[in-house]
Amino acid sequence: MKDEPSHELADTIELHLAYLDFYRATVESKLAGLSESDLRATRLPSGWSPLELLKHLVHMERRWLRWGFTAEQVEHPWGDSGDGPDGRWEVGADETLEGLLAQLQAGAEFTRSVVTGADPATIAPAGGRFGTDDRPTLNWILFHVLQEYARHAGHLDVARELIDGATGE
Repeated sequence: MKDEPSHELADTIELHLAYLDFYRATVESKLAGLSESDLRATRLPSGWSPLELLKHLVHMERRWLRWGFTAEQVEHPWGDSGDGPDGRWEVGADETLEGLLAQLQAGAEFTRSVVTGADPATIAPAGGRFGTDDRPTLNWILFHVLQEYARHAGHLDVARELIDGATGE
């Protein structure tokens, strides 16, 4: 398990990146050791599975950084749900834990390459996810992505406890 970032880290961008790495590692550790059936089954009334949550995180980061902050046109920005932003998360039979973790790490590398050294006050361009009137700063985007990871790591913690009693790190 990765350690929480140093309390001495002051650079906002590096702090966000360090916490994103920390929560990605937390998510990965919560998924480690689960059987294929546990990865694909739900234990919660909302109906999502651990693998669906992982796929959501992959697409969420992609939506905010690649489609949002860089305004890159991406194919299937809502690929974690067939019905768009309000659809239920879904995962295909051919999607695997290893494949989705590789996508998660590729997204992490993309995020790091795009934001390292950037001014946190940089406003996202129009043309990707954002129009001309709703463009957030890089700092806001990174904070939003970070809270998504933290919130969903907590959800996964509960799911894992329900699956096999594992708690904590």
